[in-house]
Amino acid sequence: MRRNRIAVLVATATATAIALGATAVPAIAVSAITVPSSHTSVRTSAPHAGKAAALQKAIDGLPDSAATAAQVRYKDMDKGLRWSGASGESDVRTHTPVKGDERFRAGSITKTFTAAVALQLVHEKKLDLDGTVQHYLPGLLPAHYPDVKVGQLLNYTSGLPGGDTRGTPKTPDWDKGRYTTWDHRALVQAGFGKPMEFTPGTQQHYSNIGYNVLGLLIEKVTGRTYEQELRDRVINRAGLKDTYSPGTSFGIKGRHTHGYEALKNADGTTRLVDTTEWDQSETWASGDLITTTADLDRFVSALFAGRVVPQQELKLMFTVPRVPQYENGKPAVYGSGLARFQLTKDGPVYWGKTGSRYGYLNGFAATQDGKESLIYSVNSTDAKGEDASPDSRVGRIIAAGVGTPSA
Repeated sequence: MRRNRIAVLVATATATAIALGATAVPAIAVSAITVPSSHTSVRTSAPHAGKAAALQKAIDGLPDSAATAAQVRYKDMDKGLRWSGASGESDVRTHTPVKGDERFRAGSITKTFTAAVALQLVHEKKLDLDGTVQHYLPGLLPAHYPDVKVGQLLNYTSGLPGGDTRGTPKTPDWDKGRYTTWDHRALVQAGFGKPMEFTPGTQQHYSNIGYNVLGLLIEKVTGRTYEQELRDRVINRAGLKDTYSPGTSFGIKGRHTHGYEALKNADGTTRLVDTTEWDQSETWASGDLITTTADLDRFVSALFAGRVVPQQELKLMFTVPRVPQYENGKPAVYGSGLARFQLTKDGPVYWGKTGSRYGYLNGFAATQDGKESLIYSVNSTDAKGEDASPDSRVGRIIAAGVGTPSA
């Protein structure tokens, strides 16, 4: 497969992309994925058959028009329950059943891993939460931008504008740059022709930009690549076996689920486009990770137990700043690398992270003590458009695992 490489020159503002021809992507008619029954494997422990049945029902019936596969893990240590299940096909062309240990693109779950690396460096005093991007990386930000602190990058309150590195979902240029390799510094600077969104520290806006800047900071203060630091500080420390950063490779190593995007044809029919191969440099430290549900389970357990980030800095992951959200004025929900959510008014508080790439919709949630957790990966055919509404596949998985949101 041919790949376009961009070493982008930034003149304070925008990255210049070199548009070359890309190889056509194979398409599959949606009708081709319809099969009479799903492939499901389940592991559970008695006497919690009700929870297991609900989780299995949530992933049953795949593939269908909305998703081709799902992998889920759930545990409740207080109740002695562990469950894992898989449904659907890892490849709809070969009808290969999903076993539950396939790799997938984690998307923005990568941010939790990046935050863990950065917070270790804070503990080691190689980074200072009150230190500025301008101090560590002079010349990276436009001269007229105000000081942006490391802590503000971590909790999404930096106000930095992000660049538009890809097309909008469902538009003709939706796969623009699929085989484009972005220079990391150029990726960060791609949106700097825009003004700051708000004064740093005054609002919260979830986006990729802050975590890609953190990737550059990690490299600057350690003298090593982001990928090396992530491997040694998080992946190896947590004992993860199938997790890695792909770098400039656009494929996925080993056994993995294929991702698909459903697109409308001119005659009104729908086709699936295989999105598995994709250069992830457009997300880098904010979204390029490849992993498995088993590895995410290990990671969440190790992280929440304080075995990845020292306890003093771990508290920052569970600390949400008292500022409004940029989009809607509601209270902020993100700490450093984790989001706080409560499904019912008096129910338990969960901490977690979601992530999506075309063809992959994933997430994890756990109580702060780590005793209860839910991990899922769904190969949604509209991963950039599907939400977690109760009638969606992800919504049903969340409801079966940790409860249905109240009105």
